[in-house]
Amino acid sequence: MLNFDIYAPRSEETILSSSSKVDTMKRIHVIVDGYVQKVGFREHVRKEIFGTGITGYVRNLDAGEVEIVAEGREDLLRDLVRGIDIIRYPIEVTSCNITWQEATGEFPKFTIIRGDVQEELFERMDSVVTIMHETLEVSKSTQDLQYQTLDKQDKMLHKQDQMIDKQDQMPEIKKEIRDETASPPKESCSNLSEEKYEIRREIASIKAALVRAGIKF
Repeated sequence: MLNFDIYAPRSEETILSSSSKVDTMKRIHVIVDGYVQKVGFREHVRKEIFGTGITGYVRNLDAGEVEIVAEGREDLLRDLVRGIDIIRYPIEVTSCNITWQEATGEFPKFTIIRGDVQEELFERMDSVVTIMHETLEVSKSTQDLQYQTLDKQDKMLHKQDQMIDKQDQMPEIKKEIRDETASPPKESCSNLSEEKYEIRREIASIKAALVRAGIKF
């Protein structure tokens, strides 16, 4: 059974209605639980928000959770929620408790609320370790790609060498074809000579028989 989608041009009213939904300013209050402290999760949140115009803050809570308050376009906030709900070493989000509210416009920008200096230092060190781990993973992937590329290049060079060898053989093949075409084999010449001799002998016999029969020509 075939399904067909029927497209109808949207009216100006529909377009304006859709646009207003996209541009609706909202606020979300999110409590994130899991392995989200001292693993660079707050930096990950700020990375997800970068360039979106979303304002608000993110901070660690005493219970080991992370609190996020963010204001911005509703569609961008939904993208943010998807972007922070991750399991990627060393971050592991186990739950996100989200509350939607009306935006107040009270935040001029998005900030990370820092805690105790010593704790922040340890978290920074953990973040550095995480970045180093990710860098090593990327480096390993890059090396694997380089090895694959070199292997493909070796195969291409081998094929090129085979093509060059075939090109080098072409003049010899052409010469052999010319030689065979220019002069027929000796066996063929010998057979032709014998056939001519037999024909001439038969003609001579026929002539002799005609003369004996009194037929002149």
